[in-house]
Amino acid sequence: MTSPIWISEQNVVDLMSLPDAIGALERGLALQASGDARNMVKTHVAWGENNLHAIGASVPDSGLVGTKTWAHTTGGTCPLLILFDSGTGQLKAIIEAFALGQMRTGSISGVATRWLARPDADLLALIGTGKQALAQLAAVAAVRPLRQVRVFSPTPEKRLAFIERARQSFPGIEIEESKSVQEAANDAPIITTVTRAKQPFLNASMVAPGTHINAVGAITEERIELDDEVLSRCTRAVVDDLSAAQKLSTELIRTYGKSQRWEEVSSLCDVVAGERARSANDDITVFKAMGMGVSDLALGVEILARATRAGAGIELPTPVRIPPRLS
Repeated sequence: MTSPIWISEQNVVDLMSLPDAIGALERGLALQASGDARNMVKTHVAWGENNLHAIGASVPDSGLVGTKTWAHTTGGTCPLLILFDSGTGQLKAIIEAFALGQMRTGSISGVATRWLARPDADLLALIGTGKQALAQLAAVAAVRPLRQVRVFSPTPEKRLAFIERARQSFPGIEIEESKSVQEAANDAPIITTVTRAKQPFLNASMVAPGTHINAVGAITEERIELDDEVLSRCTRAVVDDLSAAQKLSTELIRTYGKSQRWEEVSSLCDVVAGERARSANDDITVFKAMGMGVSDLALGVEILARATRAGAGIELPTPVRIPPRLS
């Protein structure tokens, strides 16, 4: 039996790019659609402004199952993806998962944009400039020929600092400051919201016909980004994990839960597997990302395979079962 390994953030960045992550994620979604990959129900517990999260998945044919857990606190976070052998239950790897999480969250928006945005969409309105924002921009740029990005967030200093970083990372794209959500969203064919807002800030009057929205920020009950009218106008609502959305997405619960219209909401894996791209009849399309274990495990499986081939990672001691002291 080989020893488990610790795969660091640097290893992850060396082994996988965001375009690589998009490809790995699409393969994982195909397995989810066929029933060969299954999510563990997402769970979390809150204290004050903080949350402890756990998600997971099984991909038995890969020989792996795993969970990702993290405490999202006002003081920071340290997410870890833990992979186990699906046949023996033995530890295979622990992966530091901050960069992995950014790539996972970005790449699933990239997959959704590939299938749900207009093929000619070349302008992105990016609302939010936090830790996930640059990966969100990169993911959309990987699947659409962006010529312009309009950026808004409430704090001007943070907004301008983000724009400077983004211009350095994407010199071929015009990246401009917007002074309001409405200014950013005006006639934008793609809108990505990635905030910690607790009140809706994007309403239907701001959204042009034919727009695709990636709603990424509101992943717990107290958070909300989209006004109810946005979803009322929505002709296609798509989620990564339907069970998590039914439990934790206040935005979708307001629209689909009260009237028991959840059958109108599609899973992204079914969109990808069925090649159900945007149609000419679609008005607003919305992709609601909650975060799911299949996404993390799809990237983790690929990273572990690459680490094994490259001899990367730090060998860990193999856990040994020792009886407890009973007296």
